[in-house]
Order: sequence, then structure tokens, then C-alpha cells
Amino acid sequence: MTRNEGNLDRVLRVLAGLALLSLVYIGPQTPWGWVGLVPLITGLVGFCPLYRLFGINTCAMKT
Repeated sequence: MTRNEGNLDRVLRVLAGLALLSLVYIGPQTPWGWVGLVPLITGLVGFCPLYRLFGINTCAMKT
């Protein structure tokens, strides 16, 4: 698995994942917050399967 997410993309995914996960413990306490695991894990790993499927790469190109 090669990295296909840039640094900004990764930071935004981790923040969004943590915000969604907080819905499980704080606020409405809905189980839908577990969906936050998807952006959290992809942000930490740096690889998004959907990006690969659609040919998207937000990583900076090395010259």
C-alpha cells in the first residue's frame, strides 16, 4: 500500500474521525459515531482505498 493522502488531507481526516467518534461518548451518544473510525484509520495510515479506486492522489509529488 503506497501512500495516496497528503499531509493536510491526513490531518483533516484524523480530526473528522475524532469528532465523529466523540459522538459516541459526548453529545447525542449515538452509535453512528463509530463511522468515525474510517476517516481516523485512513488518516493515520495515509492510504484511502476509494482514492485508489478513483485514481486520486493528494500526496506531494517527489521530483
